[in-house]
Amino acid sequence: MRFTKMHGCGNDYVYVDAWSESLPADIPALAMAVSDRHRGIGADGLIVIGPGRDGGDARMRMWNADGSESEMCGNGIRCAAKLAWDHGRLGGNRAPRVETGAGLLRVELRFAAGGGCDGASVSMGRPRLLPAQVPVALPGPDLVLERQGLRLRAVGMGNPHAVAVVPDPDAFPVAEVGPRIEHDPVFPRRTNVEFTARLPDEGGLPVIRQRTWERGSGITLACGTGACAVTVAWIIDRGIAAREVIVRLDGGDLRIAWPADDAEVRMTGEAVSVFEGAW
Repeated sequence: MRFTKMHGCGNDYVYVDAWSESLPADIPALAMAVSDRHRGIGADGLIVIGPGRDGGDARMRMWNADGSESEMCGNGIRCAAKLAWDHGRLGGNRAPRVETGAGLLRVELRFAAGGGCDGASVSMGRPRLLPAQVPVALPGPDLVLERQGLRLRAVGMGNPHAVAVVPDPDAFPVAEVGPRIEHDPVFPRRTNVEFTARLPDEGGLPVIRQRTWERGSGITLACGTGACAVTVAWIIDRGIAAREVIVRLDGGDLRIAWPADDAEVRMTGEAVSVFEGAW
């Protein structure tokens, strides 16, 4: 099986082109094996991109490092679309529609001066702001809850997120608190957790620092859907007037825009191929 190792802001996955490659029946076991950073390729998970089945130009599926399947990955969809472009699977279409577990999403590929694809902007859909949509098991419509001494804002971006504001994300015990929140029974599908704080503005844009505990993978250098959830949470709860922010992740920056309360969230960032190989 041929694969490509890719990352977006350090959020790295093993990618397989399903137009040409066959996968085993037990894909969760494959995801765990290739993700192992000591005995495998090393990654936050496995992403498969192949022909669309429901009106899309391509279809993406992803598995976390623990073998669990997830609905979406913001950094992953940028890289998956780049892989499809680089392998000539899109017929020259620079704005493909990609089927995901979070719905049909449009990706606008970005190209460097030399002509190669080096990133993308993605219309990530509208944030899910009802308990059943996240999902979160709360008795009323409010998506704010208290866990582990933190005030959390639940946001759905096709997958569940819990956003906390802390004094210093870099000093916060993410590895200790993250898994407790991920596995809290109030989140029936578990949850991703983001620990955030405001940094000084840059270029007229607010800057939000984010560290991530990713459901099924642990601490990751970046989370694209998480950055979208963080932007929504800060606009709702912290009164950020700007509808575009820079989200500063351990692995780099993402630009996130939420133009209006009823609009889709747009994410822009890099997509990087690291190496190719066979498994």
